Amino acid sequence: MKYLLPGLLGFLLMVGAQWAIADTMEQAPRDADELAFTNSPQDKQLEKIMEDDDAAMDEVDKWIQDNNAFKSQGAGESKSQLNQRIMARLDAVRKSYEDFLQRYPTNADAYLAFGSFLEDTGDEDGASTQYEKSRELNPRNPAAWNDLANYYGENGPITNSFIYYAKAIELNSNEPVYYENLATTVYLYRRDAMQFYGIREPQIFDKALVLYQKAIQLDPDNFALQTDYAESYYGIKPLRTNDALAAWTNALKIAHDETEREAVYIHLARVKIAAGRFTEAQAHLDAVTNSQYDVLKRHLESTMAERKKGVPSLYNMVFTNPPVEVASDGNVISNDVSPPNATAVLTNPPPPAAGQ
Repeated sequence: MKYLLPGLLGFLLMVGAQWAIADTMEQAPRDADELAFTNSPQDKQLEKIMEDDDAAMDEVDKWIQDNNAFKSQGAGESKSQLNQRIMARLDAVRKSYEDFLQRYPTNADAYLAFGSFLEDTGDEDGASTQYEKSRELNPRNPAAWNDLANYYGENGPITNSFIYYAKAIELNSNEPVYYENLATTVYLYRRDAMQFYGIREPQIFDKALVLYQKAIQLDPDNFALQTDYAESYYGIKPLRTNDALAAWTNALKIAHDETEREAVYIHLARVKIAAGRFTEAQAHLDAVTNSQYDVLKRHLESTMAERKKGVPSLYNMVFTNPPVEVASDGNVISNDVSPPNATAVLTNPPPPAAGQ
C-alpha cells in the first residue's frame, strides 16, 4: 500500500477536501507477502482489491500530473471536475473493501488493508477504527500495533504510542520501521517520554539514538533513515561532535547520487565548523556545486568567517532549525534555551587538523 502522493494531496487540499497525512511516521509494509496470503479464494479476492488500491493511487497521481501539464498549455480540467473524477475512482476502491468486509467480517488483514487505504486518503479516524478491529481480531500482527501507534502519535494520548510501538517491536524485532517510529516519537515528545520512562532528557536522547541505530542495523542502506539519525544530533546539547561526524560520514557512504552527497557535505561542513576544523569544512563546501544549496553554502561560509574572527555567535549562526520538541497537545516547544550570543559547547571534540 502507498501513501497518497504529494501532488494528489496538495490538489485535494486546494479544492477543499479535509484530508491530512502524517509525513513523519511510517506504516508497516503492507503487501500480500507481508500479510501471508494463501491461495484461498478469500485471500485472492483481498489481494485483488489491494492491487486495485495501488493502481488507483498511481492512476490518480498520473491524472494530476497530466492535468498540471495540460494546464500549463492552457488546457486541462477544472479543479472541481478533476476532483470529482478522483473521488469517484477512490470511492470505487472504498466500496470494494466495504463489500469484502461484509462478506468476511473476521478477516483481520482486510481491516488492516482498508485502514491503510483510508489513511492514504487522509481519513485518519476512519483508519484507526479499521486498525483497531484488525488488532482485536489478530493481536499477534505487529503492523496493526504500529499503525495504531502512528495514530496516537498524531492524535494522543502519546503514551499509547510508546506502548504500541513497543508491542510491535516485541512481536517483530526485525522490522526497522518500528524502531524508527518509536525513536522519532521519543525524540519529538521528550517531555512525555521523560515522564513515561522515568528518565531525564540526556537519557531520552540516548534511548532515541539507540532505537535509530537498531533500525539502521536492520536497514543499513536506507539513506533517509541514516540522515534522520544524523540530524537528531543537532537537537542535543552539548553537541556530540564525534558521533555526529560519524553519522554523517556513514550517510555519505550510502548516498545514491550527487545531490544527496552534496547535502551531506553541507552537514559535514556545519559540524566541522562547530568543531573548529575550518580547512576540512571549506573542502566540503568547495565540493558543493548544486545551486539548490547556494544559500546554505553562503551561510556556512559566513559563519566560518565569523568563527575565525572569534565572534561568539556560533549557536545562532550554525545551529539553525534544530529538530523540534513537541508537547502532548501538539504544540511545538522551542529548543533554543541559550542566550542570544551563546557559543555551542562541544563534547568529545576531535583534535583540530594541522595548521588550525
